[in-house]
Amino acid sequence: MLIVGERINSSRQRIAEAIRARDGETVAQEARLQSEAGAQMLDVNAGASLEREPDDLVWLVETVQQAVGLPLCLDSPRPEALRRAVEAHRGTPMVNSITGEEARLEVVLPVVAESGASVVALAMDEAGMPRSAEHRVGVAAKIAERATDAGVGLARIYFDPVISTLATDHTQGEEILQAVGRIRSEFPEAHVICGLSNISFGLPGRRLLNHTFLAMLMAAGLDAVIADPTTEGFPELVATAEALLGRDEFCMNYISHRRRG
Repeated sequence: MLIVGERINSSRQRIAEAIRARDGETVAQEARLQSEAGAQMLDVNAGASLEREPDDLVWLVETVQQAVGLPLCLDSPRPEALRRAVEAHRGTPMVNSITGEEARLEVVLPVVAESGASVVALAMDEAGMPRSAEHRVGVAAKIAERATDAGVGLARIYFDPVISTLATDHTQGEEILQAVGRIRSEFPEAHVICGLSNISFGLPGRRLLNHTFLAMLMAAGLDAVIADPTTEGFPELVATAEALLGRDEFCMNYISHRRRG
């Protein structure tokens, strides 16, 4: 299970202020905190200021990789910012993201193809936020065809079913689970990822909802998640679910977590 830490995002005021002030220590602390909590990759987003985004994203890449030896998920829709961030990145990054929208495919897919990066592929298109599993799978099929034509193999694609909150549509949990299962079945070489916390937006008891849904998603075929790994109980939940799903040989990772308390 690939855990992508989500905390270095300029939508958080503390991070936005650190980026503006070039406060490297605050950003480094966030990077180390997530790494120690079990993140294997860190998402970095500098989109709070569109004018400064390319420079800010490069600074984030350099600052975070100096603090921790993890690959990064470069979170921007803008090809200029992505190209510069890819050049600054040590090793192979992930690009976050493409969609099924023609305009987005045309400008971002070449960056992915040229760089060798993996890519988050959001299952949404010009019709807007997907509501049904059918819509999500259809967009995934379009992206898969366009990406492979561009030389981006399915193993580099992380399909994201685009989670929306239960607070405004109680059917979304089931629709997303169906979409994950079908994407896993129809594109077995690819990966399935999600931004977990959206499911509980606007509802009480968010941690319980998020963690319960994550276990269900893993059973449906999810093999990567963008989340806050520092949340209480998160690493233990992932280790437990992987053991129960037969992804942890002799349950050694689960046992290790239990021994650490």
